[in-house]
Amino acid sequence: MKFNRTKLNDAWLIELEPRGDERGYFARTMCREEFSQHGLAYDFKQQNASFSTQRGTLRGLHYQRKPHAEAKLVRCLRGVIVDVIVDIRQDSSTYLRHELFELSDSNRHQLYVPPGFAHSFLTLTDDAEVSYLVSESYHPESEDGLRYCDERLGIEWPIEVKVLSDKDASWPLLSERAEPLF
Repeated sequence: MKFNRTKLNDAWLIELEPRGDERGYFARTMCREEFSQHGLAYDFKQQNASFSTQRGTLRGLHYQRKPHAEAKLVRCLRGVIVDVIVDIRQDSSTYLRHELFELSDSNRHQLYVPPGFAHSFLTLTDDAEVSYLVSESYHPESEDGLRYCDERLGIEWPIEVKVLSDKDASWPLLSERAEPLF
């Protein structure tokens, strides 16, 4: 695996290094030793899968508040998505900055999302399938999110959002929040 720093503190874009022959290829997608060497969480407690039938489906921006903050290792298994992360750690020099990453079945990139980041993805193709490892179990009482269209975040989505859950459409704007995000 090749670990590439992103513009946001502690987030990494990970490139697989497939070894191929006439059968196809083999690649490691996670290695405790290599993750540890980069200071990344590697004790994943849950694996999630998402399938979206329609191009323009947005999921997020989601995160879990302390004490159940979670790291994620995200990979697109079918189709193409744009993955967006926002640093919500008030003590970080990249606080409220975001970055977009294209993840696809052809580039096979993975995104390591550290605790203290809101995470979202928008499907750029029909029938997109995403799998991600999570370092914490889901705790509904710790669930939170940011509104994807919050002007203060300034996220420029590459295509129109066509499908969005009621919950994701109603997260409070940053200007409506009295308490720190994380």
